[in-house]
Amino acid sequence: MTVLILGGTGDARRIAQALQGTDAVISLAGATRTPDPLPLSTRIGGFGGDDGFRDYLRSENITAVLDATHPFADRITQRTARICAQLKLPYLQMLRPGWAAEFGDIWTEIACEEDAAQHIPLGAVVFLGTGRQTLDRFANLTGREVICRQIDPPNGPFPFAGGRFLVGRPPFSTEDEMQLFSALGVTHLVVKNAGGAASRTKLTAAKHLSIPVLMITRPKRGDWPIVESVDAALDWVRDQ
Repeated sequence: MTVLILGGTGDARRIAQALQGTDAVISLAGATRTPDPLPLSTRIGGFGGDDGFRDYLRSENITAVLDATHPFADRITQRTARICAQLKLPYLQMLRPGWAAEFGDIWTEIACEEDAAQHIPLGAVVFLGTGRQTLDRFANLTGREVICRQIDPPNGPFPFAGGRFLVGRPPFSTEDEMQLFSALGVTHLVVKNAGGAASRTKLTAAKHLSIPVLMITRPKRGDWPIVESVDAALDWVRDQ
């Protein structure tokens, strides 16, 4: 049995650590240039579209696929579920629960990145905790200072006027985030509802500093098998 894990998240890392010594292989999309090493056979990069993914599954004798990608990696998840169904391969998505607002949080839910501008006044200092892959969707934030944090140093200039990159590698404590937001004079925080305890520190920091948060809602859940914890995902792998 060879299980393919689609990774790139802390949950996927924990799954890989638990499966150390097995025939499982983990695949990373390559969004981070120098990812921390994993204790499983690791491949990095795309598969070359639908046909390339099918060819990989067949050539590597993959017997099951565990999708532990980011909750917003919707295109990857949709494609993987569809092709696994076509090939009659067992497929499971590990989708951790999203965040829910708590007492003291100042959250506004928005459907997409472009909607953020409707809730942020001119002159605001906007911290984007959304990554660089959807950065161009915030181009309508003219008249605000926009700060985008990413793990790797940028390959080029910021894609629109009034913005800059900030390089940092997680994890970040609540205290780290509070100090950073205060030093930068952040007035608004924009995040995707990724869920998870490690990434919530920026939300806790925003609450302590009374910073409004614009929360991008998740893609619609699929009709394929889904579990919400690493333990449940590991149980599924062991059952295959």
